[in-house]
Amino acid sequence: MKRRVLFVGRTRYAWPVPREKFDALQDELEIRVFGTSADGAAHADATFTLVPRAPLADGLVFWLRLPLRVARLLREFQPDAVVCQTAYEGAATLLARKLAHASARVAVEVHGDWRTSTRLYGSPARRSVSGIADAVAAFALRRADAVRTVSPFTTGLVRELGVEPAAEFPAYMELGPFTREPAPLPEQPVALFVGVLEAYKNIDALAAAWRAANAPGELRIVGKGSRESVVRELGVRWDRELTSEQVARAMDDAWVLVLPSRSEGMGRVLVEAFCRGRGVIGSRAGSIPNLVEDGVSGILIDSTDELADALRRALSDRALVERLGRGAREAAAPWLQTPAEYARRVRELVA
Repeated sequence: MKRRVLFVGRTRYAWPVPREKFDALQDELEIRVFGTSADGAAHADATFTLVPRAPLADGLVFWLRLPLRVARLLREFQPDAVVCQTAYEGAATLLARKLAHASARVAVEVHGDWRTSTRLYGSPARRSVSGIADAVAAFALRRADAVRTVSPFTTGLVRELGVEPAAEFPAYMELGPFTREPAPLPEQPVALFVGVLEAYKNIDALAAAWRAANAPGELRIVGKGSRESVVRELGVRWDRELTSEQVARAMDDAWVLVLPSRSEGMGRVLVEAFCRGRGVIGSRAGSIPNLVEDGVSGILIDSTDELADALRRALSDRALVERLGRGAREAAAPWLQTPAEYARRVRELVA
């Protein structure tokens, strides 16, 4: 008999939800998924329960209502286990388990450094709850029945709390547009940044480094967020949002990807760039050194000055970026998995 598993997260799903990953999970488990709706409307079927955004204070309303919503699903679905996307959903689920008098085991996933969500993301008001948020996350990770990490970096964070992960494997990534044969390097040197424009991505350092680099070619930025003013002032090519197909084409049109993050849980965009045969200029922070080998698949940097120097070197040396691109292509393999492989790993985690 398949085990029943409830997945809980704040992920904003488009409706209808792409089924590739979830069909594979259904082959291994009986699943229900709780999340939020990308279009702002409520959606539900036999698998998904997607809640709408609140008209005011959406984040606060979501977290305050989450324990009651999960408790209701625990009573209705009666899962054997709940897999929580972050430690915060884990804390809400542990409370929900008490409210519902349920016996489901709770597994918490760690996709990044939970401390950055209040310190380096969103409005400055988040920082006022950093201490409380840290305590809640640590409580959930220590009280969970299992913890799953996605990289050596996130495993290290969990071990600092005295918790040994039950499993370490990457998040599932739908990489269809990125896995076709890489395009040759274009004539025009371009450095590409793809990511949210938030403090933890260190977009301010990238802007300062680009001004100092005096590099040939251009810088292109893809993303949106609270630091958009930095990009406007920089005056480079900027797309607030692109589809996966368009991001893959942007990588084909670039020489290197730039990721100067202050913290990075795993870095999906790194794997996407590797699949397109593009090397990475990245910071020695978070999981980036777990993926990028300095001088082989990219250039690792520690400061804004080093970032400026790396941009100047890379955009001036076609042979260098072609060599890094070949190394990047080879570096993608350990981070790739089929839906069936991912589903099997989740089943083993639940077991």
